[in-house]
Amino acid sequence: MRVYLEVARTSFRRQTAYRAATAAGAFTNTVFGFLLAYVLVAVYEERAVVGGFDVSDAATFIFVGQGLLMVVGLFGDNEMADRIRTGEVVSDLSRPVGYQGWWAATAYGRAGFHFVFRGIPPFLVGALAFDLRLPAASTWPWFLVSVAAAVAVGHAWNFLLSLWGFWLLDARGPIALGWLAAAFLSGMYVPLNFLPEALAGAVRLLPFASMLQLPVEIFLGQHTGPGRAGVLAVQLAWAAGLAGLGRLVLGRAVRRVVVHGG
Repeated sequence: MRVYLEVARTSFRRQTAYRAATAAGAFTNTVFGFLLAYVLVAVYEERAVVGGFDVSDAATFIFVGQGLLMVVGLFGDNEMADRIRTGEVVSDLSRPVGYQGWWAATAYGRAGFHFVFRGIPPFLVGALAFDLRLPAASTWPWFLVSVAAAVAVGHAWNFLLSLWGFWLLDARGPIALGWLAAAFLSGMYVPLNFLPEALAGAVRLLPFASMLQLPVEIFLGQHTGPGRAGVLAVQLAWAAGLAGLGRLVLGRAVRRVVVHGG
């Protein structure tokens, strides 16, 4: 466990080297937050509640969601796939630690950095222009655990997509398509509450809602008591299921690795 904590800490520190990119990213998330929030606010000109959200819920959803994009990794990450393509995966597989665990620790270190420096600023700026909600003190631990579970789901999805690199010369296509689907089905652009009830119910059966929609719903207090435990159970089940599938695919993939003809 100690080595994974060190990997996470190193991943966190590595992100601090890109200060200008972090500032630009936070600014971009804030701008898109304003654009999306104003679009949703317009929906409420003739109605008070849509899909169980009032106008404050909708605006809060947007800014919390924008803050979680990089935390969960909803734009995808090509680093693992690139190392497969260049052959550097050989040294990765030779480490005396689990390959999957190594990348999970890297994802959590990166997520911790983005939670602070890409997650909080958009919300604070958005609160200056919109009536954003803050959860009760008792909700914060549930929200943080839900975000941690969302990171696990997002990483497991990216891990699966990156494994295409063992079969393709360039896995950027599958990764881009996989994360494009995740973006639309996770509530990144429009809360799933705004979809027709039957469609929203079907989308919630997929893993993508666990990446963004469900954590933000917990933040907004949409789930209480046993309902919050049920949300976390769904997230953890998807994280475990995708991680297990990733382990199976990895087992097949490493058989394709050839080192010095062996």
